[in-house]
Amino acid sequence: MSNVSIAKGSCLCGAVSISTTSMSEDVTACHCSMCRKWGGGPLLVVECESGVSFSGEENIGLYQSSQWAERGFCKQCGSHLFYKLKQNNQYFMPVGLFDSCEGLVFDHQVFIDEKPKYYCFANETKNLTGAEVFAQFAPPE
Repeated sequence: MSNVSIAKGSCLCGAVSISTTSMSEDVTACHCSMCRKWGGGPLLVVECESGVSFSGEENIGLYQSSQWAERGFCKQCGSHLFYKLKQNNQYFMPVGLFDSCEGLVFDHQVFIDEKPKYYCFANETKNLTGAEVFAQFAPPE
């Protein structure tokens, strides 16, 4: 994973600000049914490991979307802030939250087997099925 120096961003209303020094330059699209239901389409994220800090934390709402992950959102404007793996505090943050997208490359799609036929991306990407994603990230049961 390549890193940018410091990435900063915020939710739509500015009640929550984000800063990270561990933002990947790789953009991933998630096509799982939960992400599509959460945002109305694929979720475009960058991995930020655990090195994320927030200001305005009192405005962050949490939704436990599975046994191993939670989703954060701004309680004021509803902006999606993160998908976080609870086991290691690994953040996947919507790329649109960040002030700069310079140097970012869209190069992964996950849950490609759940992608509906009504849209597609033209980029050549690495594609993983849901089973392949779970094999990489889900903790053993």
